[in-house]
This record gives sequence, C-alpha cells and structure tokens, in this order.
Amino acid sequence: MKHVELKGIITPILTPMKADESVNTEELRNQIERLIEGGVHGIFPFGTNGEGYILSENEKIEVLEATIDQVKGRVPVYAGSGCISTADTIRMSKKAEELGADVLSIITPSFALASQKELYDHYVEVAKYVDTPIVLYNIPARTGNKLLPETVAKLAKDVDIIVGAKDSSGDWENLKGYITQTRELNKDFYVLSGNDSLILPALKEGGTGGIAGCSNVYPNVLASIYNLFKEGKLEEAQAAQDSIAGFRAVFKYGNPNTVVKKAVSMLGYPVGDCRRPFNYLCDEGLEALEKVLKENAEKGMR
Repeated sequence: MKHVELKGIITPILTPMKADESVNTEELRNQIERLIEGGVHGIFPFGTNGEGYILSENEKIEVLEATIDQVKGRVPVYAGSGCISTADTIRMSKKAEELGADVLSIITPSFALASQKELYDHYVEVAKYVDTPIVLYNIPARTGNKLLPETVAKLAKDVDIIVGAKDSSGDWENLKGYITQTRELNKDFYVLSGNDSLILPALKEGGTGGIAGCSNVYPNVLASIYNLFKEGKLEEAQAAQDSIAGFRAVFKYGNPNTVVKKAVSMLGYPVGDCRRPFNYLCDEGLEALEKVLKENAEKGMR
C-alpha cells in the first residue's frame, strides 16, 4: 500500500461540461491548474460536486485519466469509486487503482437502507481487492445511510488499508465522534470534514483537513484555513473560515453543487451547467449569488 497523508484542503473538483452535456476535459485541465495554483492540497474527481452520481463509468474513467495526467503527482488524486453494490464498487476501485489514483474515496451504498453490519461487510470486502488507501465517505442526506462513529472505528481498527473517513453529514457530534473514536488506534487515521463550515472546528479537535466544495470557487481562501491553522494563526484561520459563510448562505436557494458550479461559471470559466435535471437556480438565488460574488471579490477573496 502506498503511503499518502490525507491532509489539507482537497477539492471535490466540478466536472466541466459542454452545452450538449458532454465532459469538457480541456476545461477540467484548466480548473486543475487554477486549483493547484490556488494552493489546494489534493484533487478529488467525481465526488458530489463533480456530479459522480450522474456520470457514466466511461465518463468517470475519462475524467480520472485527464486528472491524473494533468496533476502529474503535484498533489494526491482522490478517486470516488463507490457504487451501490459491492461488486460494482470493487470493479470501479480496481479500475481507479489501475489508472493511478492515490486514494480511493468510497461513499456508502445508497437508496436501500443498510445496517451498520452491512456497511462494515461492504467495506471489508472491497478492501480485499485493492492496495490503494481507502477513505470512507459519509453523506447520509444524499445516500440515506449513515456511517456511525463506532463502525468507522471498527473498520479503522480491522482493515489496514482503510486510513481515513470523510464526514459530510453536517452533524458535528458525528464528525467529532470519528475523530475521538479513532484517536487511540495504533495507526495513522485521517478524519476530513466534508462540511465546509466545520473545517476549522475539526482541525482543532484533531481532524486533518477538509474535502471542500467551496474550494472550487475560493481555493486560496479555503487552503488558507488549513495553512493558517498549521502556522498557529488561529484568529486569521477563523477569519478565513467565517469568510465563506455569505457564499454558503446561497445554498438555501438550490442544490449546493449547482450553486458552486454556477458560481465558477459567473467567475468567467466555461464549466457549463450541472447535468439535467439538477441544474436550476431560481432568479432570487441567481441574484443572491451574483451579489455575494461581487462583495467577496471586493474583499479580495479568491
């Protein structure tokens, strides 16, 4: 197993699309350069913000190949290889490993309700077939299945290749539970916030960073939360954390990844819309987004 430190701000990079909804790999490469120049510490293709839920298997391979080629080892590449079935997750994980991903991000199965035993068994089985570090991915609002801290701790203890967990529940107690219940393990185990507003609290508690959708819009600001924290500049880190609240407030008007993609488009990048039907933002939302982008630009946020 390769050793990768899961730390810093990892961008769940959006998937640029053309007007016909085909993948725009040229703009994907441009976005990768923009993000790395902005200081992010990792690139995560086809996560939630990358619309992994609506890409075909061939499109995921196309995106991952382009990403790995463009990154060229400068930062780790996290590949979202989770599917609903165990068999499909194994196949996609093996493919991502073959293509050269540094980390496998494996979301919980979705739609059908799964017990904690079923989730545990799913991850244990997938881990038998790969040699690439696995980070567990909990986002129950989207999948319908919550990965409890006790299950994360048991997987971390029992399976060497499972080295981290991302919690996107927005539930601080659940995220904190991931950190506290894996803290005493005799291994490096990395806990990442998947909720952008909880990055600094997680770092203070012992987490190692965040997979932050807002870093598609403000890579420098999000990366600075981690960097300032590591430098011991807690007040400045808090100011950076607080600065994204206005942008996140726009999420009330629509799907967050729709808001993020429209924001990047409004910044002048031809990333297109999210794939239908998940691409609508009401007029009030568009006005609020335009207003906050202008205000943040005047503050020098980038």
